[in-house]
Amino acid sequence: MIDSYSRSTQAHGATTFCHIRRDGHRIAFVVAGAPDGVPLVVLHGGPGSGSRTSQLRGFDLARFHVVLIDQRGAGASLPSGSVRHNSTARLVGDMEAVRARLGIERWGVVGGSWGAALALAYAGAHAERVLGVVVRGLFLTSRREVRRLFVGSRKRAPQEWQALAQAAACDGGRASTLFARCAQALSPRSATPRSRAVALAWHAYEDAVLASVHSRRKPQPARIPHVATGRLVMKYRIQAHYLSHDCWLGERRLLALARHAASAGVPLAAVHGMRDPVCPIENARRLVRAVPAARLDRIDAGHLGNEPRIATALAQAIETMFGWTPSSNT
Repeated sequence: MIDSYSRSTQAHGATTFCHIRRDGHRIAFVVAGAPDGVPLVVLHGGPGSGSRTSQLRGFDLARFHVVLIDQRGAGASLPSGSVRHNSTARLVGDMEAVRARLGIERWGVVGGSWGAALALAYAGAHAERVLGVVVRGLFLTSRREVRRLFVGSRKRAPQEWQALAQAAACDGGRASTLFARCAQALSPRSATPRSRAVALAWHAYEDAVLASVHSRRKPQPARIPHVATGRLVMKYRIQAHYLSHDCWLGERRLLALARHAASAGVPLAAVHGMRDPVCPIENARRLVRAVPAARLDRIDAGHLGNEPRIATALAQAIETMFGWTPSSNT
């Protein structure tokens, strides 16, 4: 049986917090909305970020049955920050286990950034279980994108980049070695003070790069509590773990999985910001070249799903894809 560890009431039914156990991990997930609604699973980015119940606001819970899954080691899943038995294939297996436990025959898959890549990977592996896929700000899991973030984007936030290079003890400030040094610092074997310094600096750099799309004014650094800093260490430890392994996918394999899903009859739709500083619009174009039937909505916006234009376009894509889809919950 599913272990349910708390419950809260929403306007349309209950939001239930649950978990399942798989090979040493406790996978947390949230179920909300109409039990007889169109089932949707929503995949967070990161890797390592975790879901937020605020994401439920983007769905009509009177018509949709929404499942938010915290990927291994992320969010409420335990052990927090664990990279043991933590890979893309195991995340796909976790999704299948949650689907089976909930008695859902087929569901729609929605994901942003890294969650978009995971959505395509799942659809390619289990096309028979997927009603359709909607992705936002697609990450193609390529080394090119990682280099773009840690090397190419440093001009967007030079002060934050220098702080990150210093925290990671990057030799001579060499941009090409920065990610490797960050990953080393965040390893479970690394000293805690250094891990915390790198996690805080990575977070500040990432925020500054994202903010650079909208304004050249620097975001004001916020004071992060000690406990929250620990969570950042766990988040970026998982992220470094995945990026160090090309997320066990890589661009060619990911696009091949998307083609396989489409050839099996799974419809694909993408929403992508034209000014995305993390996952460039070319990523979405590459998806459409690989899957010409995929629908692409280009938005004058950046990367984040909570940007108003992105949120509106994503809601419309979900409505178009799943609004009139008959549910299959048995």
